[in-house]
Amino acid sequence: MRLRHTLPLMVAAALLAGCAGNAISPNYSSSNPDIMRIGDDRPADPEKRVEDLGSYCVKVTETWNAHGTTPDGQSLWAKDTARKVVPCN
Repeated sequence: MRLRHTLPLMVAAALLAGCAGNAISPNYSSSNPDIMRIGDDRPADPEKRVEDLGSYCVKVTETWNAHGTTPDGQSLWAKDTARKVVPCN
């Protein structure tokens, strides 16, 4: 009778112990450093530019903003992009 109650508890404990050891470590890298960087120094904002898209133009403004930190305390920087339709000159 005791074994019938103890066996499911032992199986559940074994499953929890096995799954707890396989935690996924975060990967703070990007194949495109133009959109995400890691480091304490803030990257310089690119210059504003106007793109001619044929029948209209778009003003592109890009800024780097801090988006938290890594577990070892380095800053995560992500590039935010804003687009606005402007007259072509």
